[in-house]
Amino acid sequence: MSAALQTRQLSAELGGSRVLRGIDLQIAAGRWTCVVGPNGAGKSSLLKALAGLLPHSGQVLWHGQPLDSLTRQQKAMQLSWLGQGEASTLDLRVWDVAMLGRMPHQSWLAAPSAQDVQMVEAALKATQAWDWRERTLGELSGGERQRVLLARAMAGNAPTLLMDEPLANLDPPHQVDWLEQVHCLLAQGTTVVSVLHEIGMALQADDIVVMREGQVVHHGPGGNAATQAAIEAVFDQRIRIRALDGQWVVLPRLGEGIGSID
Repeated sequence: MSAALQTRQLSAELGGSRVLRGIDLQIAAGRWTCVVGPNGAGKSSLLKALAGLLPHSGQVLWHGQPLDSLTRQQKAMQLSWLGQGEASTLDLRVWDVAMLGRMPHQSWLAAPSAQDVQMVEAALKATQAWDWRERTLGELSGGERQRVLLARAMAGNAPTLLMDEPLANLDPPHQVDWLEQVHCLLAQGTTVVSVLHEIGMALQADDIVVMREGQVVHHGPGGNAATQAAIEAVFDQRIRIRALDGQWVVLPRLGEGIGSID
């Protein structure tokens, strides 16, 4: 299976502290990989390094090409980014925010093409933000803005999409909608990499990268017992992962004999 993204001895520092420690990683093309771990594990730092947004040592490769050998245009065409808590100008229209995702496909100062319009419309409808297209971001709630930013990322139609905490501010029904959108992207051959705090949702991913203290401690399929054991371990056995009605659920680990579900 080909690698969409790869790292070799990837290390990075933030504020004088080492946040990534010699990571060797291969992320398969056309699959959904989710990065999980406790706070401070280096999840967001890893995603930013993969996107070329964090200074680092070691190598990052996109489809076998060193990241630093690619032009800005090549990077923009190959990868879309949805960051955590992204700030946007609140007086921008929703339509204009989503259209920003098409900038890599447009010539300088050129008007949007028919394809640009089609892609933005499809993205806004997929994220259920179409009805707000003439409203400004300032008129929307935090969850609604998050859906607009997701539409912007989807409109770029890049072969790889990186998302840091995309479920922030989304209520459970819209989290389910997001999962359906991920599956649609995968059906189109898109590589999806996400950082999630919601372990139950992360367990739906094809592959899971488990991190602790700036290192990858496990990388394997989401339904694999070893992967689930690694997740429980990095959370100091304070959670348990169990199958319930055909779905993986995350339960608090209570005292012996209390609240057990098997």
